[in-house]
Amino acid sequence: MNEDGDARAVLSVGEVAARSGVAVSTLHFYEKKGLIEGWRTSGNQRRYPRGVLRRVAIVKIAQRAGIPLQVIKQALATIPPDHSPNAKDWARFVSSWREMLDERITSLTQLRDQLTSCIGCGCLSLKSCPLRNPGDRLGRDGAGARLLIDKPARRRRGAAR
Repeated sequence: MNEDGDARAVLSVGEVAARSGVAVSTLHFYEKKGLIEGWRTSGNQRRYPRGVLRRVAIVKIAQRAGIPLQVIKQALATIPPDHSPNAKDWARFVSSWREMLDERITSLTQLRDQLTSCIGCGCLSLKSCPLRNPGDRLGRDGAGARLLIDKPARRRRGAAR
């Protein structure tokens, strides 16, 4: 019960799990990562403000869009822990994530369109493939599948060369 005597404003971890569709262990994980905040009663039971339901919903939606937890945490840190995020907060979060999502869409579209031709040649090796990486020129940019990762950074470096 909160200080105003309203028991509906406070939820147990089980109630948050049931209402949000998220496992109790996931709620504990979110709390450990600083995405949500609760407290313990004198009987050592976890309690959360009702607004945590909206925070959990934001985390779930953002994760589904591929937003990293650290980025979600930074967004949620811009509002007080006892504040239930509203439409204005959500619009601000989405606006800040739009470029990242656009880059991810572009990268996934490129991956989809190039995936069959890459493996389709039969060599099964991006490292030695003369069609994809002649002279291992992408090796200068670092390890990994450079055509699939960090494309915006490569574009910026290419413009500076």
